[in-house]
Amino acid sequence: MGGAMALTLAALAYPGMLGLDKVTTDQSRIIANTQWGPLTEQDRDFVVKVRAAGLWEYPLGQIGLQKGSSKGVKTASEHLVDGHAALDASCRKIAPMLNITLPNIASPQQEGFVTQLKGETGKQFDTDFANILRMTHGSIFNTIAKIRSTTKNSLVRALADQANDTVLDHITVMEKTGLVDFDQTLFNQTTPPKLPQSDLTPPPPAAGQPEVVLAPPPTATSTPLDLSGLTGGGPAGAAPGPSPSAG
Repeated sequence: MGGAMALTLAALAYPGMLGLDKVTTDQSRIIANTQWGPLTEQDRDFVVKVRAAGLWEYPLGQIGLQKGSSKGVKTASEHLVDGHAALDASCRKIAPMLNITLPNIASPQQEGFVTQLKGETGKQFDTDFANILRMTHGSIFNTIAKIRSTTKNSLVRALADQANDTVLDHITVMEKTGLVDFDQTLFNQTTPPKLPQSDLTPPPPAAGQPEVVLAPPPTATSTPLDLSGLTGGGPAGAAPGPSPSAG
């Protein structure tokens, strides 16, 4: 029974492309009705995207603190670790409330960015670090705006608010490095390579695998969501948790 349930949830969480590209299914389709409002495919995919972003940007921030050769890159790295630790805690808090299965590993494309930067040093590392992260944050920034303006789910809306502040901060610190090539970065952001879905989708966690936790730094300034004003705040008569919708 437990195994079948796990497979069902995994199927719900990974129906299509969850990387930097767009999915091809109807993203407005309601997949569950919850006490916090209906949950659509794009709502669910957004929570997974935020989690996946942290799974590669947080460790890359740690690498940047060690390998960055400029003050700007080290400052940006501190912001990555701080911001994504808090976002990750929020994702892990709301995901079980909405029956969303979270990945423990980022997508192959995202892991490829980490591998590339691990092999670089000095000015090359700093430059590619700033440009890759400015590109990826710019891409998710547009997704956040769409989710925030369309979602009817209060938990997803709260996560979008937090993600908006965090991603804008990360965009800003990348730009402050003085290393961003805007022409090239914006071209890559708006004209992404055509990659197979498997490269853009974080794999579902293996059965029984412990959940990866991104620990906040000792000097953390970002905080996870406070859901005290949201829990149980759905319309009267709403179910206490998510349930699959018809169709």
